[in-house]
Amino acid sequence: MSVEYKDYYKVLGVSKKASKEELSKAFKKQARKYHPDLNPDNPQAEAKFKEANEAYEVLKDPEKRRMYDQLGPNWQHGQNFQPPPGFEGFQFQDGGADGFSDFFETIFGGGFGGGFGGRGGGGFRQGPRRGSDVEASLDLTLEEAYRGGAKNVTLQERVAGPGGVPTMNTKTLEVNIPAGVKDGARIRLSGQGNPGPGGGPAGDLFMKLRIQPHRLFKVEGVNVVLDLPLAPWEATLGIAVQVPTLDGKVEMTIPAGVSSGQKLRLKGKGLGSGMGRGDQMVRVMVRTPKDLSDEQRELWKQLSEISDFNPRTF
Repeated sequence: MSVEYKDYYKVLGVSKKASKEELSKAFKKQARKYHPDLNPDNPQAEAKFKEANEAYEVLKDPEKRRMYDQLGPNWQHGQNFQPPPGFEGFQFQDGGADGFSDFFETIFGGGFGGGFGGRGGGGFRQGPRRGSDVEASLDLTLEEAYRGGAKNVTLQERVAGPGGVPTMNTKTLEVNIPAGVKDGARIRLSGQGNPGPGGGPAGDLFMKLRIQPHRLFKVEGVNVVLDLPLAPWEATLGIAVQVPTLDGKVEMTIPAGVSSGQKLRLKGKGLGSGMGRGDQMVRVMVRTPKDLSDEQRELWKQLSEISDFNPRTF
């Protein structure tokens, strides 16, 4: 078998006198550049990462590095190859296994584990790693955010299919929405993120909640705002009216002499919870009639003649 010598120092871009810290720094730089997770469907980058992983596997270990340095580029001379002193305890084997090159396997055999956290499925020898976290958006109506409760969510997730080929899978989760949750809040679903390489634990799924616009209410932080139209005489004389809230309609007394734009408060009818629960603000919007009969117009004219009210104080 013809096995090509690999210059591990050249692979990592360091000198033969490089310290352990320099080796680690050089490998991390290569890993950030060529890691398969950052270069999907790029076999050249994956090959570079494997080569850097192999080089670091040898050079970070003082005993392996000593033996590698003793071998040098002229390590193999056909059938006359003799390992250096102290080399007898290592296991030899032909062929590349677990993603390491023939050179590595011939020199160091198959008895070594370790390696830098990479990908499974025929690449590197490493322990299980935790999967990455995932963030998704969940749309809620304002009523759902106010009341809370369970909500089923269907998601698409990427999983390993036959032969390790990535495929999309549909899953349905039940999400418990806290009552009074605010727009932009995040809910953590433990273990529902990406699966961990090498059989490691899955990451978490973070659901970012988005409250959809409502036809009646506007959201201002933890408060909700409702515009309440009133006729001029209702605003002038006061009135008891049925006002919609997220809990259903309630009767509210509008005081006499209220002005357009003035806000009245319904305590505890907003979002949030406990001491942080917001209120519903009822904003008075005085509307004037446009299509008047002759009789109505005359009555408004008489009112204007006998009234001493001046809306302008400037």
